[in-house]
Amino acid sequence: MRVERLGAGGAAADVLLGLHERARRLRLPPPAALTGRWFGSAAVLAPSLDARAVDSIPEVATSPGPDGAVGGGWIGYRGYPDGAGVLPPAAGGWTSSVLRLDVDGCWWFESLQDGGCPADLASAVRTGGRARPWEVQWRTPDEAQHHGAVEQCLAAITDGEVYQACVCTRFVGRLSGDPVQLFTDGVRSTGPARAAFVAGSWGAVASLSPELFLARHGRAVRSSPIKGTLPIGQDPALLRSSAKDVAENVMIVDLVRNDLGRVCVPGSITVPELLAVQPAPAVWHLVSTVTGLLRVGTSDAELVEALFPPASVTGTPKLRARTLLAGWEAQPRGAYCGAVGMVSPWAGLELNVAIRTVEVDPEGRVELGVGGGITSDSDPTAEWRECLAKASAVTGLRSSAAAGPAYPRAASTAS
Repeated sequence: MRVERLGAGGAAADVLLGLHERARRLRLPPPAALTGRWFGSAAVLAPSLDARAVDSIPEVATSPGPDGAVGGGWIGYRGYPDGAGVLPPAAGGWTSSVLRLDVDGCWWFESLQDGGCPADLASAVRTGGRARPWEVQWRTPDEAQHHGAVEQCLAAITDGEVYQACVCTRFVGRLSGDPVQLFTDGVRSTGPARAAFVAGSWGAVASLSPELFLARHGRAVRSSPIKGTLPIGQDPALLRSSAKDVAENVMIVDLVRNDLGRVCVPGSITVPELLAVQPAPAVWHLVSTVTGLLRVGTSDAELVEALFPPASVTGTPKLRARTLLAGWEAQPRGAYCGAVGMVSPWAGLELNVAIRTVEVDPEGRVELGVGGGITSDSDPTAEWRECLAKASAVTGLRSSAAAGPAYPRAASTAS
């Protein structure tokens, strides 16, 4: 193993572009990235990742490593399971080394092997790469179709079929330029907490997610579901006073507690944070956190299966909600509403909820799913406006290599 301090360098987005240029120059597979808040760090970058289609997130054997280090591991995504999308159901690859940016702004080279940091990787940390133009022509989804799906959900709630469900729609378009440029501009402009980028010959997933699906460090597990949304320009206090948003969040917290109960020690599940108001790209969200202690011998595969797909993008009861949603929504969700992240032998497992996530196929077709939780108090017109507000964090992005406004970020967090 090897941990080498590199010191100060560029921002994560700039270093990722430097790694992208290096990979192209050397004809290597593209880099992968986790930025925001991952494994106690500000970024974890794989210099080159041979990401291929797989059946699911693989099991990675645990081995001891230095405190705080990530070292390497598998980076990839697993798509929402109900219906085939434009990309493979899951894809990812193994990296034996990473560049990690700690929260104090120091870069580290970390490797599961013994070799030192190559000079061109250290150079990428110092000099970064060049932003190049890109553009997406987005097409807004059918408002009437989404209204109809919400109305069907409201009818199912009235009939007692479900208590709540997350009804989604999709923006589609075409990308001119490289997906990594869209991702890096999204990271710079919106600063998402759980951003992730993975690409291969099959396409690319550029996730600007604010939401943690699962974190496992040792036997300690954590999930932080998001439910409850308000446009960023409005008073965040309105979220805590909204009966609809509070009910939506509490129902999903109960669902996460139930899912974790399948694999955790009885009595260990707690809710240390309930209904916190936090900023995300373009919106305010209600965020809660559920924790537990895994039963001895529980594998990552068993943990993920117990909670997948994420509670916040399905509904209660989960299985019935999934069945109904497949009939209400016009297109399958694909990578959207799945999970993107990393499993490391040193650091454990962390996965986001793949929302605010752009999927790009090899021909440049792009898709962006958006949705919202429907309860008995929901209004179809308000739900449509919520979808537009969430989507605007991505559809409002502009290339930093050309003239155009960046999307505004929230300046503070309310609690």
